[in-house]
Amino acid sequence: MSRQQILVLGGGFAGLWSALGAQRKLAELGREADVEVTLVSADAFHNIRVRNYEADLSAIRVPLDDVLEPIGVQRVEGKVVDVDWESQVVSVKTAQGEQRLAYDRLVFALGSQLVRPSVPGLVEYGFDVNTYPAAERLSAHLQSLAQQPAAPGQWTVVVVGAGLTGTETATEMPARLRKLQAEQQITQPCRVILVDHNPHVGSDMGDSARPVIEQALAALGIETRLGTAITAITAEGITLATGEQIPARTVVWCAGMHANPLTQLFPVEKDRLGRVAVDEFMRVRGMTKVFAAGDVASATLGGTHTSVMSCQHGRPMGRFAGHNVVCDLFGLPMLPLKIDWYVTVLDLGPWGAVYTEGWDRQVIAQGAAAKHTKQVINCQRIYPPLNRNREEILAAAAPIVQRPPEIH
Repeated sequence: MSRQQILVLGGGFAGLWSALGAQRKLAELGREADVEVTLVSADAFHNIRVRNYEADLSAIRVPLDDVLEPIGVQRVEGKVVDVDWESQVVSVKTAQGEQRLAYDRLVFALGSQLVRPSVPGLVEYGFDVNTYPAAERLSAHLQSLAQQPAAPGQWTVVVVGAGLTGTETATEMPARLRKLQAEQQITQPCRVILVDHNPHVGSDMGDSARPVIEQALAALGIETRLGTAITAITAEGITLATGEQIPARTVVWCAGMHANPLTQLFPVEKDRLGRVAVDEFMRVRGMTKVFAAGDVASATLGGTHTSVMSCQHGRPMGRFAGHNVVCDLFGLPMLPLKIDWYVTVLDLGPWGAVYTEGWDRQVIAQGAAAKHTKQVINCQRIYPPLNRNREEILAAAAPIVQRPPEIH
């Protein structure tokens, strides 16, 4: 008798933890011999995506096989191109050709991608930190600045989007540029400019955190251009809707995210971010045998709030989706996801960070104390066990919601 198949699409936070959660539940039930869990990922790594803005990229990729192999989860490397809901088959484009993978239960967790509007020059001259290859490309470009002939805007970086990713990217830049210059004994002025169409920075962070963000930007010497938009990008610089032209050899686009476009394959309604609605068990509303987690899924939390595109929600959504997809397969009671708290920790470069609690984002800590918490989260808590220990990996995938870390 052939094994039943649980197929997890995506190797990000939600996808990885869905696969681990499913395998954990199978082990708990003693049914690993009856069901095979397979994770489909575009490459061989789990990218700690929220760290792509950092200067040092050496520790932000985890080999998936270091986590999957010890617990018996299979992996297929390739790009998902189609899903046949009626036949329960997923088409994957791999290096060996197209594979058709059948499933008995599916977890869709292909994440989100950067919104790239039709701004002239964005494709040709823009950089971003949306993926590991993109972050590498930006780093290589910054490294190359010292070898280029002196020119206006050579050491000017424009970051577009003053939300979480844009602010974190911008506040890292002054120190990054100065370090690169020091290595080559260059003394030209550095300039970092944060651009957003909103009238304020940190629109995602609320009124309480805004003064803290503004203080950090001022201390780091970061300029802002708010309430405007970029209308064109060239190799030499940008043009704003105000008509201002700024020489800049580096433009980093961090403005807007949207669910993976394959959510359009779902025969259900999507929200403005392209996400499908899921119930408290992570089942796609209006469908059977299909679960979704992470940035492709919209879950209601606390009765009134909607999950956000973040690892804070993606990881528990994944753990619960993995647990519940096994329960659904065997007709067992499922566990509802309940998250009764919400925190945001925004990195502000050498200045520190700002830590907020609640959906109204009240500031609880700032500066060095918040920075310590941010580093605990980004460098420890969101990683899977890296020692290839089966018991520890399975234990980490338990369907629980971690409490916020303590602030020191």
